[in-house]
Amino acid sequence: MVDSISKGLFFTSGLQVRPVVNLQPRCPMIENSREKILIAATKIAQAHGYNGLNFRDLAEDVGIKAASIYYYFPSKADLAAAVAKRYWENAAAALETLLDESSDPASALRRYPETFRRALENENRMCLSGFMAAEYDDLPEAVKKEIQTFADVNVAWLSKVLSSAKVVSPKKSQPRARAIFAAVGGAQLMARSRSDIALYDALISSYRAVGLLPT
Repeated sequence: MVDSISKGLFFTSGLQVRPVVNLQPRCPMIENSREKILIAATKIAQAHGYNGLNFRDLAEDVGIKAASIYYYFPSKADLAAAVAKRYWENAAAALETLLDESSDPASALRRYPETFRRALENENRMCLSGFMAAEYDDLPEAVKKEIQTFADVNVAWLSKVLSSAKVVSPKKSQPRARAIFAAVGGAQLMARSRSDIALYDALISSYRAVGLLPT
């Protein structure tokens, strides 16, 4: 679910287009600042994980005082949970868009590795949830929940599409989905450790060759 700043709702009356009255006033400045913090924090977490989130560095990146961040996120745990939640919501929306734009479920499955490849294309970054999962023992419970949800979202989508594409039976779709999710995440990790996106592509090709992913 990709968040964006609302531009207002409209309805038509004849040839006129008028804005619907919003009974709950909103402050664009507050919304913009919170959004900038989330975007900057996501980039930091993708490169350095939960332990790399630092309010002072984040404030400098956004261009605000460090104390101002506490207005939006009272603690590091609150910030990390919001970042992780936004991350899986965006991932869920991207996967549904991928399915909608594909000619059939099998085509959507073939394109699934693209969703992890984009992080590598973006300055050799990791999937945020994959990075934080490696820090599991250090994560607050609220953050753990959001990280687990990211995996659940991916496995549920893969399971649904595997079944729709008739790659496996519905009974076998979830174990296969977990295997694909783990394999693609592992390929991303290996490629990042060498800063070599070609290695990621080679590993994905090998998954297709052995039948884990459809060709």
